[in-house]
Formats: sequence, structure tokens, C-alpha cells
Amino acid sequence: MTSLFDQLGGETAVRTLVDRFYDLMDEKPEAATVRAMHPDDLTESRRKLTLFLTMWTGGPRTYMEERGHPRMRARHLPFAIDDAARDAWLACMAQALDDTVADVTTRQDLMGAFRRMADHMRNQ
Repeated sequence: MTSLFDQLGGETAVRTLVDRFYDLMDEKPEAATVRAMHPDDLTESRRKLTLFLTMWTGGPRTYMEERGHPRMRARHLPFAIDDAARDAWLACMAQALDDTVADVTTRQDLMGAFRRMADHMRNQ
């Protein structure tokens, strides 16, 4: 069975997705609240998300080697994540997927997983 990592096109494709996602977060006014949860310089945020998504989609486990278990909900608890923040994050990711992932099934699979994850991150 082919992993989502391979379906996406490997690390370069994951990095392209992450870069587009963060570019959209800067561009979309409706994402301002979520963008404010991040540092001004997104270099490290981009790197961490690329490593996480690489691992999460079935690629190398460098994220775990560097940072340990993802503990995504615990890592996001310091931020007020309500329905609006979740929806803004998902809008940026949906657009990034549309812009960077050609295969419709892969986009749908990822978006379904991102929706479940984003729902789990809500803490407000």
C-alpha cells in the first residue's frame, strides 16, 4: 500500500504544501487570528509542520526523533482555538491542498484527516 507521503510526492511536495499554507495564512484576512498565534518569523513553524506532516503521512520520522511524541492537543492548549480559529486554519489548508496537490483522492483523504485533527484541537 502506498503511503500518503508517497502519494503527495515526498518531502518536497510536503514542503510545498506547508509553504503555501503559511503563505495563505499571511494573505487571508480571515486567518489573522490564527496567524497571530504564530511567531512573526515563520521559518521554524514551517520546518516543524513539514517534519510533522512528513511523519504523519508515512514518511521519515524525523519529527519524533527531534521532538518526541507529537502530543498535538497538549502542544496547542496554550492557544485559544475556537470554531472560528479551526475554520480559518482549515480554509488555509484546503486552499493549500487545492493549489499544490493534483490528485483529488489524496486531497480528499488529507482534508478529511485535517478536519478531524482540527476538531480535536478546539479548546474553547
